Amino acid sequence: MTNLRRLQAAGVSIWLDTLSRQLLESGEFARLVRDASVTGATSNPTIFAKAITGSDRYDEQLRRLASEGSRDAGAAFFALALDDARTAARTLRPTFDRTSGRDGFISFECTPDLADDTEATIAQATDLWQRLDQPNVMIKVPGTQAGLPAIEELTRRGINVNVTLLFAIERYEQAIDAYLSGLTARAAAGEPLDGIASVASFFLSRIDTRVDAQLAADSPLRGRVAIASAQVAYQRCLSRFAGPDWNRLEGLGARAQRPLWASTGTKNREYSDVRYVAELIGPGVINTMPEQTLAAFAEHGEVTRTLDAHPAQATRALADAAAEGIDLATITAELERDGVRSFCDSFHELLVCIESKLNAMDPAAE
Repeated sequence: MTNLRRLQAAGVSIWLDTLSRQLLESGEFARLVRDASVTGATSNPTIFAKAITGSDRYDEQLRRLASEGSRDAGAAFFALALDDARTAARTLRPTFDRTSGRDGFISFECTPDLADDTEATIAQATDLWQRLDQPNVMIKVPGTQAGLPAIEELTRRGINVNVTLLFAIERYEQAIDAYLSGLTARAAAGEPLDGIASVASFFLSRIDTRVDAQLAADSPLRGRVAIASAQVAYQRCLSRFAGPDWNRLEGLGARAQRPLWASTGTKNREYSDVRYVAELIGPGVINTMPEQTLAAFAEHGEVTRTLDAHPAQATRALADAAAEGIDLATITAELERDGVRSFCDSFHELLVCIESKLNAMDPAAE
């Protein structure tokens, strides 16, 4: 059994943290699904910006849009990106069917300019869900203060949600509450709960990058805070999806919202290149990996149940970090804002690129 199959057997769903037309048309994505135990994929504005601006594979479709008189860069983006998402969803559909809807998802993100607008997020997410029209799609909604009520309402509508940009344990718990509230409201209205899926994407390496910069060079906490945060979050997840209230929802067909470990590519070269995979192995979770991390784990990853092996140590690590002056609440709030801002920058650059290409292809401009 390969390392990736062992990881999968340990209860970790392996999702790819990238998507592009090149990956899809070359057959590489299908190969990863077939041979590398990949059972899902995620996308975001930065991923699509790299895919579309760095490739000519989208030019034919852009040329067709230009010939039809389209000059709206935003509309063109959705035309391009939604086609990629549909193709990926079709490739993953056998996985979705084989796992009875537990796995095999592609995630598509709302545009980042809506991160602080609840109603606009609900409207766009609903529109994207309807346009994609595939059961194995998730709409990514940032877990911002404005995103939380959107997550609740979208869940109430029966839309699969991937809660993204989670850095703080408290915010993660709020995302769980939003999902549960949406399910409860849906149940109260007599609507079915079966078929609804959700994941909560907890970002890791960015936490350590920020925390490590504030720790002494010889601190044993360096590179530990993100993993400890995820381990504590996992325990909170287990406790929230248990007990009489959850059992009632589960009896109506509800599924637990699964934790997803994101930002798992190691940024510090002093650390193992599979650190954010190897130290977070346990049942019922997802790890979304960049291609290089996937390849690295396939080559030399070791599979041991680490996620809940020492929960007291994880709690103690966070307490020790606080004792050393680490204000994790402030750091995670800054990371959330930085994440929104970074995605907005990528999305703006992408729209400028698309607009430039559309104008260059305009017959009237020749």
